Amino acid sequence: MPPRPRRAVAASAPAEENNSEGSPLSSPEPMESPLPESHVLGLKFNQPLTWRAGKQIPVPDLLKRLQMLSNELKSMEQKDENDSKDSFLPVADSLSNEQLLRHKDKGVRAHAACCAVDVLRVCAPDAPFTPKQLKAVFDTILKSILPALSDPSNAYNQQHMYVLSSLAEVKSIVLATELPNAESYIEHLFALFFDILSGSAKTSTGEQLSKQVVFHMTSILVVIVDEMEALPQEVVDTIIAQFLRVDSRLVPSNAKSKKGSAMEIRQSTLEMKELPAAYSMSKTICNSCEDKMSREVSKYFSDVIVEATEYAKKDRRQSTDMEDADGSVSGPSDDDLKELDKAHRLLRELWRASPPVLQNVVPQLEAELQAEDVRLRQLATETLGDIVSGIGAAGPPPPPAMDPAAFPQMTLSSSLEQPAIVNIFTIPSSPQSFPQTFSTTWTAFLGRKQDKSPIIRAAWTTAVGRILTTAAGGVGLGKTDEKILVEELARMLNDSDEKVRLAGVRAIANFSLRDVISRLGSSGSVDKQGSVLANLSERVKDRKIAVREEAMTTLARIWGVASGEIGSGNEEVQELIGGAPSKILNAFYTNDPEIQVLVDSALFEALIPLTYPPIKTKGSKAINGDSQRVHDSQEAADVDERQKIPDELRAERILVLIKNLDERAKKVFFSICGRQVGVSKYLTAYLLSCEDYNGGVMDQNEDVTKARLSKLVNEISKFLPDQTKVASDLWKFAKAHDRRNYQLLRFCMKPENDFKFVFNSIKELRKRMESSTGSSSLMETILPLIYRASIILYNRSHIPTFMAHAKSDDLKLGSTAHAVLTEISQRTPEVLKANVKEICLSLQNEAPSSTKSTIPGTVDSLKACAAFARKFTDEIPQDNKFVHAMTGFALYGSPPEAAKHAVSIIIASSKWKELLAKELVKKCVEGFKYGKDGYLSRLAALSRLCLLAPAQVDDYVDAVIDIAKDVLLKNRDPSTRNPEEYEWTSEMHDECIAKTWALRVLVNRIRSHPTPASLEETAKPVYALLEKLVSQDGELLSTKDTPASHKPWLRLTAARSYLKLCQSKAHEQLLTPQAFQNLALVAQDTQFQVRARFLQRLKKYLGHNTLPSRFYTIPFLLAYEPEIVFKNETITWLKSRAVFFASYKAATSASADSNAKVVASKAATTLEAVFPRLLSVLAYHPDFGEEIDELKEFARYIIFYLSTVASENNISLIFHVAQRVKSCTDALSTALANKSRNSIDRTDYSSRLHLLSDLATMTMRSFIEVQGWTLQSLPVRLTLPRSLFTEMKYHATAQQIAEKNFIPGEGLSDEIDRLVRASFGRRVGHHTSKKRKSVLNGDAQAKKRTKMPVREKKEKTSKKKKHDWDASDDEEAESGEDETGSTAADRIRSQISASRRQSARASGAATSRGLYRERDDSEDDEEMEVANEDEEMLDAEDREEEEEEEEEEEEEEEQTSAPASISARKKTPSTPAKAKPIPRTKGKSREAESSASRIQASTSSAKSTPAKSSPVWTSGRATRSRALI
Repeated sequence: MPPRPRRAVAASAPAEENNSEGSPLSSPEPMESPLPESHVLGLKFNQPLTWRAGKQIPVPDLLKRLQMLSNELKSMEQKDENDSKDSFLPVADSLSNEQLLRHKDKGVRAHAACCAVDVLRVCAPDAPFTPKQLKAVFDTILKSILPALSDPSNAYNQQHMYVLSSLAEVKSIVLATELPNAESYIEHLFALFFDILSGSAKTSTGEQLSKQVVFHMTSILVVIVDEMEALPQEVVDTIIAQFLRVDSRLVPSNAKSKKGSAMEIRQSTLEMKELPAAYSMSKTICNSCEDKMSREVSKYFSDVIVEATEYAKKDRRQSTDMEDADGSVSGPSDDDLKELDKAHRLLRELWRASPPVLQNVVPQLEAELQAEDVRLRQLATETLGDIVSGIGAAGPPPPPAMDPAAFPQMTLSSSLEQPAIVNIFTIPSSPQSFPQTFSTTWTAFLGRKQDKSPIIRAAWTTAVGRILTTAAGGVGLGKTDEKILVEELARMLNDSDEKVRLAGVRAIANFSLRDVISRLGSSGSVDKQGSVLANLSERVKDRKIAVREEAMTTLARIWGVASGEIGSGNEEVQELIGGAPSKILNAFYTNDPEIQVLVDSALFEALIPLTYPPIKTKGSKAINGDSQRVHDSQEAADVDERQKIPDELRAERILVLIKNLDERAKKVFFSICGRQVGVSKYLTAYLLSCEDYNGGVMDQNEDVTKARLSKLVNEISKFLPDQTKVASDLWKFAKAHDRRNYQLLRFCMKPENDFKFVFNSIKELRKRMESSTGSSSLMETILPLIYRASIILYNRSHIPTFMAHAKSDDLKLGSTAHAVLTEISQRTPEVLKANVKEICLSLQNEAPSSTKSTIPGTVDSLKACAAFARKFTDEIPQDNKFVHAMTGFALYGSPPEAAKHAVSIIIASSKWKELLAKELVKKCVEGFKYGKDGYLSRLAALSRLCLLAPAQVDDYVDAVIDIAKDVLLKNRDPSTRNPEEYEWTSEMHDECIAKTWALRVLVNRIRSHPTPASLEETAKPVYALLEKLVSQDGELLSTKDTPASHKPWLRLTAARSYLKLCQSKAHEQLLTPQAFQNLALVAQDTQFQVRARFLQRLKKYLGHNTLPSRFYTIPFLLAYEPEIVFKNETITWLKSRAVFFASYKAATSASADSNAKVVASKAATTLEAVFPRLLSVLAYHPDFGEEIDELKEFARYIIFYLSTVASENNISLIFHVAQRVKSCTDALSTALANKSRNSIDRTDYSSRLHLLSDLATMTMRSFIEVQGWTLQSLPVRLTLPRSLFTEMKYHATAQQIAEKNFIPGEGLSDEIDRLVRASFGRRVGHHTSKKRKSVLNGDAQAKKRTKMPVREKKEKTSKKKKHDWDASDDEEAESGEDETGSTAADRIRSQISASRRQSARASGAATSRGLYRERDDSEDDEEMEVANEDEEMLDAEDREEEEEEEEEEEEEEEQTSAPASISARKKTPSTPAKAKPIPRTKGKSREAESSASRIQASTSSAKSTPAKSSPVWTSGRATRSRALI
């Protein structure tokens, strides 16, 4: 083969470089041998590498030979041109043979490739391969060796690396450019390397590639670009495409596969922190081959930019001939503009990566600035502005943190320490100064400030703002250029067009405090005419509302952020920004109501924001001083570094603001504060009139009340703009008649309330108004009135600070403080009253001990202090006396809730909480003895410590568990009555209280379990304990002597514990379907208090969406609930959830995000997807029967579900789900049978499901007919839960079951039809069911039932693994049957406790509450209190913990007294004073007693509103409580 000129490139690469210290080939397993000193050129290897057909060389032998050849080749230097290459020809023939290159063993191919590249190195520049052989070698390298580099864990990765490094260092890759069809090789190579680096290659595993791989790949591509005369277009596109990958708008939202999706996530995470390897490789190629890439990039853009510009110029010249019929001039199409926009974004990123490649493109942008089409000029202006600013395709950087409510307040030095931008592509970066590199283009860009189009001037103004804020991409601007830009920005603020003025204001809004002072301040202060700041202050009175609103917000925010520097005495900031509040307040003199409203908003949201300072600040350590300072050192006690309370900081800011006001502005400020008295009088009278108006329902003086309210509405509406809208909103507020809102408004206006109380009232009112249906727009009217009527500035919380500064003249605010105090004493003297005595001091004096009991009422103070401690940790005393007092409450507090609150205070507030918690655990454990003084308090304290301090409890975990076991597994006062007795008492015995606290100890321990991997092992015994309590009616011991009054409480506590645990996904997965079946039947407990309290807690969690959707199954078991009021409340709640889910789907269906649509669709079908779960629960229901009367009873469950969930839009989906159930078999019984292999489950639960499926479809057909609906095509398909249903394996079986009607006999259809029609035609509680009539004809009914076999009730035992605290003393057999011989299914039926569910539907205790007119005032007050508690506003980060506290408080109050709803029911005249417990039935007479006990109940339609929570299932609090420690 004749020598090739390009191969000479490879001759200069010495072989030693491959083995140098910095070579990527260095490895712990060296492959090469040292070069002998007396080596003679010539290949000594003579073993065969190929074989004849049928005599293949074994792979081990072949690998050994290839390694020998490879080692010899590595030891050889490059031969001289005169040396013969004959000794390499046989080896070259063998290495290029398909037997090696296409060998099925990867190692053979890898070693053969290593040998081939070594032959190319040694023989350079004359390769001993023919063109055909060379093509075969490169085919293997490109298609087999190099793609494997994407998997660093490959067994032959070292050989792959060697091939890559040899191609890069010897540059033998240039031989590929001379092969036939070389372009395809080059295109494949570029695509392969970029795919490997971007993680999108087929063999990519997501592992990090070494930097040497990236380096060698880049070197190879640079060599190819240098050697090729012209690059293929595909190669250019591949290189340039890497720069557009940073643009999120061009990245696909979903990946093609799970693997690709994971790779994309990792790649995107990498892009946020450092340059991706593919991006860096393209950048290196462009910078290493500037000339060639410049030509290619210029050619790339000429097709888009030049053609569009030429078209625009041609369009300009021929505009008179090309005018359309409507007189308009045609321009680039929308598709052309999209391509242009994409190309211009690419230009932005190319400038950041490699400016030299744009040397021929930038002049094209200059020509584009002269285009006639406005859209082209706008695009060019925006692009040049971003290029100068160093902004790439990813967009501008996020705006600086200019939060006027932040604390510590920002300073000029801290403004340099902005939060690190996690996305490297949004960091402005310009490699060189654009104005100096392209001066003519820069001049043309500056000329756009006088463009005739306001759109262009607005875009230019935005670009100027970005150039100034980014300092021209970090390279800086010359003083002249910067001065010009600042002056022009000031001029644009006075432009004749509002769009330009608005763009100027928004540009200033993106400046940091330091930029405002150093750059904009160079033109003068807010008082210097013509300066940027002065023109901005003039815009607060702009004639356009959008401009003045943005200007006032921006100017107020600038002063709010700078107030820290102003207050500390920074003269520069004071001179430039100090007059901003005066400019804002002086706008009040315009007497424009809209401007006055904006002044109020600026004052209370930016100048003195209500949220300043935040309750918890990131800078609290900075306030306390250097974290390295020794505790209690003298420097730490310095007065200047003391930590100030929020009220003091806020009051000082008020004084700083007033000090810097001019006289006219001070008058405005004092008048704003003084008008509070007058406005509050109007609002007080308005609220009184609203209460008299009573939402429009008045018994007397109707005309007088309406006239008085109308007059007040007209007067108040004069305070605000758009009086018609204000009057309409005030009437809406009056008609809504929300008493809680009335009270919140009064809270805001009462002088005796401190600032915190006023702020929380405003916060809660805003939330209620914005979230309530039809009231969100009212906030625009109510909020300005709140600002004007509330005690915010002259609040009693600020008085101590005002007085302190008036005495000491600290910070030179004495005279201002005197003036403020004078104004307060004249206008609102009420706020000067002394503060009440501190709660903490009273608690400290009332602490109990071993000889001192707890003073009654202390629990309420402790509860308030605990809630306060969670929000304001630093304000709780840290002295030893207070801590000792809290420890006394924890050990001796009575009732036990006092101990719980004391522990919460210690954990939330103490700096030494870990040490105190550990010591407290030790005291609780070592001194614990049942019955000893304080044992209940210690149990309560341990319960709270397990949740809040699990790490400290772990040191004594064995002792804690032993205490809990000892309390739970012994009956100190055993019952001698019938074990089946089960009764409710409103007051708990001490032993029952102790057991509930012990149970909480165990539950809280696993709730705070920190390690998910070991959670199942730790939680399994607790779950077994809970399941036993739930399934066995609160009976835990094998002796069955638990008192009857204890069992309902224990069962309720266990059921609620399940709900708490299942708020965490990890815990919810441990709740088996069998246990869920038992838990669901708590909703049919014989005791109403158990049912009601369980359902109330369940609805609360579901409303907050902290439980998974399967828990929606449980409320539908209330079809036979005898308490009509409670049943109707549940119906209303279910309907509200149905409406909410339906509205959620409608609100999110328009989203362009496909993932959002999937989430919306799944959330919208939550209740529909519950229906098959309901059928599964009914199939395992202990009352299930296949007689006509029994099926009628179960049809009521389906009717109950349809009446609350079904609508014309979803009935087709529900019908489809019901039919799908018939095509499946029961999976739960199969799972149980697999666990109990020796037992035979004779109950065909699959047939039960098929029967219920037919019953459901029959009921739905009748329901659809009554409603007048029609079944429509199915919009979506739902999958059935795999844990409950299994698809049938054989089509024939499925077809046979589908064709079979499982409903026995005839006549059921007519009965179902009557039930459905009755559910629409009768009100709940006003009919007598046939089941009720059967009580009178019990004998006849019993005779009728004797024809059917009676299933005997098995003893309630279950086969499960015994744990260390299982109460049962007898061991169960290893076989499928237990000692009673019951099977798995029998045991489930026995665990469910059939008699309880039957009696829950009994009518003996079912009495309806009296009419509303028969209720007394206490019932209304109690309901109002419950509503107020539900709507109480909580801080976001403390909401979950406070809700948990409320739940535990409810449980604790339940232990001593009945809840409000029950108390109210007892006061109702129509309800007996003492309701008898619903009778419990025995298993053999289940059917008869069930027939004698049920009521027919149909529900009246209740108007419902959608709930406020999001339909996404969030995880629980287990991990969060752990984080508190």
